Amino acid sequence: MILSCQNISKAFGTTQILQSVSFHINDREKAAIIGINGAGKSTLLKIIIGELAADEGEVILSKGSTIGYLAQHQNLSSESSIYEEMLTVKQDVITLNQNIRALELEMKNAKGEELNRMLNSYTRMMHEFETKNGYAYKSEVTGILKGLGFTEEEFDKKVDTLSGGQKTRIALGKLLLSKPDIILLDEPTNHLDLVSIAWLETFLLNYNGAVIVVAHDRYFLDKIVSKVIELDHTKCQTFEGNYSDYAYKKSMQRNALLKQYLNQQQEIKHQEEVIAKLRSFNREKSIKRAESREKMLNKIERVEKPMDHAEMHFTLEPRQVSGNDVLQICGLSKAYGNLELFKDISFDIKRGEKVAIIGNNGTGKTTILKIICQQVAPDSGEIKIGSKVHIGYYDQEQQELDPDKTLFDELQDAYPNLDNTTVRNILAAFLFTEDDVFKQIKDLSGGERGRVSLAKLMLSEANLLILDEPTNHLDITSKEILENVINNYSGTVLYVSHDRYFINKTATRILDLTEQTLLNYIGNYDYYLEKKPEMEAAHLGKSQEADQAVVSARPGAFPIPNTRNLAASSESVSSSAPVSENKLNWQQQKEEQARLRKRQNELKKTEEEITKLETRSDEIDNLLTLEEVYTNVEKLIELNSEKKAMEARLEELLEKWEELAGE
Repeated sequence: MILSCQNISKAFGTTQILQSVSFHINDREKAAIIGINGAGKSTLLKIIIGELAADEGEVILSKGSTIGYLAQHQNLSSESSIYEEMLTVKQDVITLNQNIRALELEMKNAKGEELNRMLNSYTRMMHEFETKNGYAYKSEVTGILKGLGFTEEEFDKKVDTLSGGQKTRIALGKLLLSKPDIILLDEPTNHLDLVSIAWLETFLLNYNGAVIVVAHDRYFLDKIVSKVIELDHTKCQTFEGNYSDYAYKKSMQRNALLKQYLNQQQEIKHQEEVIAKLRSFNREKSIKRAESREKMLNKIERVEKPMDHAEMHFTLEPRQVSGNDVLQICGLSKAYGNLELFKDISFDIKRGEKVAIIGNNGTGKTTILKIICQQVAPDSGEIKIGSKVHIGYYDQEQQELDPDKTLFDELQDAYPNLDNTTVRNILAAFLFTEDDVFKQIKDLSGGERGRVSLAKLMLSEANLLILDEPTNHLDITSKEILENVINNYSGTVLYVSHDRYFINKTATRILDLTEQTLLNYIGNYDYYLEKKPEMEAAHLGKSQEADQAVVSARPGAFPIPNTRNLAASSESVSSSAPVSENKLNWQQQKEEQARLRKRQNELKKTEEEITKLETRSDEIDNLLTLEEVYTNVEKLIELNSEKKAMEARLEELLEKWEELAGE
């Protein structure tokens, strides 16, 4: 074990973020910390590295272990070039190499004892140099920079001239190059393209140290982690396995908890009915029994109803159905100066398709979307919008929102026919709950504004949704909700995304923008990965005279199940259960039904006898008030004896009723 968190608690003011959070990380283990936005993931990482102090609990790091941390937002400032900045991590190796070279020069003129001393130092320094992989440090730097998406032509760029995303990539590169025993990564894939993410997965899988990652990239988590630490409502749970294993186990856990909740609710309702019935008998002992049951009921630790994300799902439909031919692109080209993004590309989209455009950063994916939406003019080519097609465009950078409106008003003013509950439910699906809906747009972060725009777009009358990175700034729960919306949407969707899990769940077709052209894959992301080598080889092997810009993969996005094997499997399952066992289960069900019928009949008879005796008891009480009765000693003794016998019988019946009702 290299790291242990024991009973970590943290609050900001009156808001409890973490409560008694405990988990451990083993040597070389790869673990994920997940939870909705605001669950305390980044806070926990900062507590682990000592940037924040916990209110309670402790972080125990194994002796001599080193730890490295990549925050979401980097304030990297340097006048050095990209390559020079990376080399600062290897300064000890560089200095050691310089000392070795200097010692070599000195040794040329040394003799005797002095030479022996220098040789000893030289041997020691060379051993240290080799241990630190000194001969390969430059290739290490180059390999990491290229892996993170930098070209050799960019190595001389000044760090201070770079974008925030590029600076984050350099900070990540420096961290990986430093090789700490534990790496903490907060959303490391946010500024990486698909190729760089795949490289990072391989790097981390082979990393000779422990990794703790906070990420909403579920495909990434599936690839690298073997443990998932979930933060939910200040509490912590640990699940063995990758993200898909966690999702399955969490679903099973939620279902079990829901069953427990429903069973408890049924029992509570039953006990309340028993209490009400006992009170209705209106006898001292029955009322005491009712009060006793009531006390026991109040002491029960109530099971909270588990939150089911399916309840948050909503379905949106376009108000008008488009024609079958939604979009036709023919001979599209675009360049900025000497930078040619794409050349002579053509594709078409049919109604109901969910098409993802993927590719490396800077290849022109977003530009294609902007050309379709007439925000950017193409250099050449033709765009045909189909009959009755209404486009809705989501662009993170250009959101048409009124800064002075609240979130609630922004949606309700745009769609006045929606009732308050619907508006609140839609905003909740995009992570705006309770008083959040009354925040003003101008007070929101960029990511929050993006989510409002996305919610607003999903309500529009558009039947062709064009989305640019729609899952950015969404947590996993919101991504799942958006996936559900898109999968059930009968309109057409064209989007750019680097979220492979999202693509895998929603895309019916993938357009890969590579080497200034498009390769077409009729399937989801897993299918794309399977067919990519074959497709690229086919594309490279095409004749130079070929002017077709889109090469199609063989149809059939998903493998056809072997029905013979399925049938055989089904037969083997059904035949594996002996007939006698099925007969026994049927017999047990019949016996249970008979037992329940008998119990109900006994309960009914008992209640009828209780009612009959209660009625007779009331009659005797009335008779005892009559002068002709209470003056007649013989009659008085007779009635008192009858009442005493009835009281004893009623006591028996109440006990019997309570026993039957409690089953």
